[in-house]
Amino acid sequence: MEFDFTTLPERDRYRLLSSFVAPRPIALVTTLCPDGVANAAPMSFFNVFSQEPPIVILGIQTRPDGTVKDTVNNINARQSFCVNMVDMALAQAMITCGISYAPDVDEIATAGLTMTPASQIEGGWIAESPCAMECVVAETIRYERREIILGRVVQMHIRDNCLDDAGRYVRPENYQPIARLHADNYITTDRQFELKAPAQPPAGVTRKAAS
Repeated sequence: MEFDFTTLPERDRYRLLSSFVAPRPIALVTTLCPDGVANAAPMSFFNVFSQEPPIVILGIQTRPDGTVKDTVNNINARQSFCVNMVDMALAQAMITCGISYAPDVDEIATAGLTMTPASQIEGGWIAESPCAMECVVAETIRYERREIILGRVVQMHIRDNCLDDAGRYVRPENYQPIARLHADNYITTDRQFELKAPAQPPAGVTRKAAS
């Protein structure tokens, strides 16, 4: 099958892109409204793109009626946000936070979660999250119905049992984030395996010299 994205309707583009670029990690993004009310919203158009500088990216579309979402308004006003990673223990609360509430509703409290004050930005992070990243806005790319927000990570909070004793590598038995596939389908990283590069290249192939 072939699909011409220059003529394909938006809904079909979304369906194909989100179905095949998967699984996508979920960012439960916490922000602070101008009046100080905490906000939380799940985003599956999210990933990490750089370690130097440490950059994560959010893609946030407008509501169906074209209005800007509270998360975008809050980020634009405060120039900061926090990404809370989601595991199975947080899955249902994440879905609850995704419901469209009025701007003065605290989604975090509504979902039964706990807000912890941030260290370097305004607002806070979700105590129940296995990993949370405080971010300041590095750049925003604006399209007609979507904003691409680049956030520079300035602080990371990690649950103690998620890392090995040296604090270097994730313990896969303790950190199992969930990710979105398509529609209402999700996956968890409870089945992991290793793939290592061969010590030697295939016969007849010359390895590149180290630069």
